[in-house]
Amino acid sequence: MTIPPLQSLCRNLLLITALGSAQVPAADTGQGAELPVWQVLEYEQKAFFMTAKSRVEIAVDEHNSQHWQLSAASSVASNSENVTLDMAAADGRALYRARLSKGKEQRYKTYNFLPQHIERVRRDPPPKTQLPPDEWPVSSRHDIPYPPEAAGIVVIDAYALLALAGRFQASGAESKEVIVNTEFNFYRVRMTSGTAGTSVQANYQLDEQTAVTGERKTQAVALAISPVGDQPDKYDFSLLGLNSDITMLFDEDTGLPLQLRGNAPRIGSAEINLKSATLRKPAP
Repeated sequence: MTIPPLQSLCRNLLLITALGSAQVPAADTGQGAELPVWQVLEYEQKAFFMTAKSRVEIAVDEHNSQHWQLSAASSVASNSENVTLDMAAADGRALYRARLSKGKEQRYKTYNFLPQHIERVRRDPPPKTQLPPDEWPVSSRHDIPYPPEAAGIVVIDAYALLALAGRFQASGAESKEVIVNTEFNFYRVRMTSGTAGTSVQANYQLDEQTAVTGERKTQAVALAISPVGDQPDKYDFSLLGLNSDITMLFDEDTGLPLQLRGNAPRIGSAEINLKSATLRKPAP
């Protein structure tokens, strides 16, 4: 472990202590829902000459204070995706999602989460087009019914788990279930409180100016993932590249999600570490 200079170490300790005692005021959602202490998270992991990166940002919808907007950009090797998500502040329920995927081919998909089904539209780019993705020609439309097992359970997008698992961990509840929609598939995610005191070697930039390094104690949230209903597609659950047996480790003092542990395709057991965090500025 690299020991930071004494002056830097003292500054970091003072900052972490202040973060642990700071409270971010609840957003004006009309439901009392609080935004996470973080505004932006960036993760990175290298394995087998490949680098996986993810950046996630969340904020209150400027047009509707009861909604949050989440934006995510992830890449691994030559594949990447950009996701924008409108979600209910109170429980994380997905309202609308747009995903631009790039790799061997490009495609743009939108998902409108209606009461009885999800309206999915796929668009593919014409050759050498300069049109924005939302003006590409429509290649398919599908109405995806919710599985009966999802009745009474909030349906979310996987990226929303970064915020909802942190809220669950802070609540002190023993367990909570949500349903994650991917393409055509649905997955039950059961969150349970894990062990306390697990240590993580932190190494990330805070607010683009302060290096936070060293051992941090964490609180764990375990995510048990299981398919729900008929699965039209092959298994495709993913959270920052991890697809099963996921454990999220939150800093005991700051609440920041420092690390995700789980299994990754073609790699096996893997860890995704926090590389950068931007904290939310308290409301005036």
